[in-house]
Amino acid sequence: MSMNKKQLQSEQTKKRVADAARALFSQKGYAATSIEDIVAATGSSKGNIYYHFQSKEGLFLYLLEEWSREWESQWLEQEKNYVTFEEKLNGYAEHLDANDLNHPLTKAMDEFFSSEWGRSEVQEEVSRYYAEHLQFNERILKEAMDSGELNPDDARMLSFILEGLFIGIGEISKRAPIHESTLAIYRKAVSVFLRGTTAANPQNEH
Repeated sequence: MSMNKKQLQSEQTKKRVADAARALFSQKGYAATSIEDIVAATGSSKGNIYYHFQSKEGLFLYLLEEWSREWESQWLEQEKNYVTFEEKLNGYAEHLDANDLNHPLTKAMDEFFSSEWGRSEVQEEVSRYYAEHLQFNERILKEAMDSGELNPDDARMLSFILEGLFIGIGEISKRAPIHESTLAIYRKAVSVFLRGTTAANPQNEH
């Protein structure tokens, strides 16, 4: 079914506003970008922007959802190329490094979550993000257990540990100077997660 002309124009306006807002938020940050800036950049009226997105917060949440959809579709495309679970985890780390830590909206997103945390829809968005990531982790862990690459274990609990590892490294690398690249630390984390650090024959065994 083809869209009628009015719907098509409306979708084009929405896309134009979203694209302009993404560029502004990336350059100026969340707080420093006003609806007036977006009006000036797009030539759309304030009313038109509110019609499509309800508010500045609504507009930013829309951009986060769009980023999330892109992230997922890019990952699903890449995931097919990995054979072993270790390759998959390293590929996932690379994807996080490129598309989370180094995404144009990363700084604005951190600012948005700290300044708008009191809003229930913002908390819902964060919960949804974690729920999706945990489901994804659990799926790949179960697949690796089923194929015999990993020992049978509690996939749900391991999915939390994996998420904590990746999120924690990402957060620290954004806030503290580290000498190694974040990607090198992610790769080491994957190796530690899979193999641990305990010596095979501890010296103190009698």
